[in-house]
Amino acid sequence: MLSNNTFLIAMPGGSEWIFIILAVLILFGGRKIPEFMRGIGKGIREFNDAKSNVKKEIEEGIQEKDKPAQ
Repeated sequence: MLSNNTFLIAMPGGSEWIFIILAVLILFGGRKIPEFMRGIGKGIREFNDAKSNVKKEIEEGIQEKDKPAQ
């Protein structure tokens, strides 16, 4: 059985986040980070678009199922 303490140990604290941000800056440099963030943004946008399309198709399928046969 897992307790809530396991989850808290896995989450980085304030000083860990600062270290992570500094490591990213050192590894990627200031010029690569905007490109990286744009890529993440595009990926999230594509995921949300796909999610919306699937939701729309499911709703259309439910509406067609609910229509009486003519």
